[in-house]
Amino acid sequence: MTDLPTLQAFWRKNLADLPSTPDNIPAFFFAHGSPMLAFTSESASRFGGSGTASATWVGPAGPLAHFLKDFGPALLEKYKPKGIVVFSAHWETSHERLVTDYGAENPLLYDYFGLSPELYKPQFKSRGDSALAERVVELYKQAGQRARLSPTTEKRGRDGRGFHGPGLDHGVFVPFRIMFGEEFTDIPIVQVSIDASMRPDTNWALGKAVAQLRAEGILVLSGGLVLHNLRDSESFAPQTARPQHHAFNDAVVAAAGVKDETARKEALVNLTKHAGFRACHPREDHFVPIYVAAGAGEGGEAKLIADIYGCTTIAFGL
Repeated sequence: MTDLPTLQAFWRKNLADLPSTPDNIPAFFFAHGSPMLAFTSESASRFGGSGTASATWVGPAGPLAHFLKDFGPALLEKYKPKGIVVFSAHWETSHERLVTDYGAENPLLYDYFGLSPELYKPQFKSRGDSALAERVVELYKQAGQRARLSPTTEKRGRDGRGFHGPGLDHGVFVPFRIMFGEEFTDIPIVQVSIDASMRPDTNWALGKAVAQLRAEGILVLSGGLVLHNLRDSESFAPQTARPQHHAFNDAVVAAAGVKDETARKEALVNLTKHAGFRACHPREDHFVPIYVAAGAGEGGEAKLIADIYGCTTIAFGL
């Protein structure tokens, strides 16, 4: 599927069919997209963020942008979450989970470099919550995993504006401002680091440790991409991608569709051994968030929500 009306009809039906279960919210692996989503359609044209098939597919007028506009409101309506715990491909730590404790306003980390000045202007106003952050740390410790709070005084990475700082990274604020609007303070948002080992089993356990949050009214989102190869720009659009890219994309969809839980886990873990995996992911960072979501949603069914090439979204724990 490549035409927007067909893709849109597919994801809208799947979103509508999700059960309304505020006491058992599914965990979602979602496509967080690229910084190009922060362009407006007009500024994308003006600053060179359009023109190629790939730029159009992943840009502000592409199918992912349209999906995110539907995805956020559907989640809020279906589940009325008390908070959001989010994982991103852009924050990894070794042997210890860091959990943001940013208080009244979450700062933003523009963790991309050398791009158009236009991409350093988008804002997303949101808040954190110490109680939620502390609950996440507690669950990790109960699972025998190291975790601690990360306050605004702790610099977590380089900012493209020329300094090191704290903040929600672009794997969070870029999609969230489309999903929830530029100001979203109704419920708190806490970000957690993924594991730098990039191991499927370790990141699966990382998600499983916080699965209890779903029964406590917390929405667990884990953002990455089915395809992320910055060395091959043509791979990002279905029109220019090679057969190995399409084969891997199809394998992810097939693995998520396996009904038996044990067999599905095996199929998902084995995706990193797929012949097309390295062509899609020279490094695993953008793919392992799928294991965080699958771990958080272990014990239930999985459902494909959006079948957008390279930008698949899957619900786990239905």
